[in-house]
Amino acid sequence: MGKQKKGKTKAFAAVKRMISPKDARIKKPAPNPNQLPKLERQRKDAEVRNVAQTPASLFFSHNMSLGPPYHVLIDTNFINFSIQNKLDIMKSLMDCLYAKVVPCVTEAVMAELEKLGPKYRVALRLAKDPRFERLPAMRQGNEYADDDLVERVTAHRIYIVATCDRDLKRRLRKIPGVPLISIKERKYQVERMPEGQFG
Repeated sequence: MGKQKKGKTKAFAAVKRMISPKDARIKKPAPNPNQLPKLERQRKDAEVRNVAQTPASLFFSHNMSLGPPYHVLIDTNFINFSIQNKLDIMKSLMDCLYAKVVPCVTEAVMAELEKLGPKYRVALRLAKDPRFERLPAMRQGNEYADDDLVERVTAHRIYIVATCDRDLKRRLRKIPGVPLISIKERKYQVERMPEGQFG
């Protein structure tokens, strides 16, 4: 029998000890800055895209559900500008649309008018007119009137929105089938109202 060499024997089934891949000490390698745009594109492509369903009342951008009596959602600044230009809201809206009008004021608009303080008490008194229909907020705690108006109009395409706010008008123009009323040259002007709707 031959002599065994010392230190050269291998233990059977010996496994080198390794750190678990889930170990907290392992740091993820930083992404290559040249590949960041590509990774962003892949992440955007992986996102689920939602396309809002078009209401059945729309024929392209022509809203078939609009008809007298018109329901007009009134914004805070529209009331203020009407007072400045000495325009009676009910009478001027009827002159503009040639039909019966139901002005609607949301809770968010009322809250905004109350926050403006005593300077705008005339506007607040006008908004509390019994001829104006009061609408509850779309979401509880939503105090920003513009968001509330956009949300309401997106959900129900039966309203015409009366506003003088540029940002709000820009947001509303992206929603098809929503006419806008604003003040121009001391009178109300309707925008995006389908032709043939008057008459």
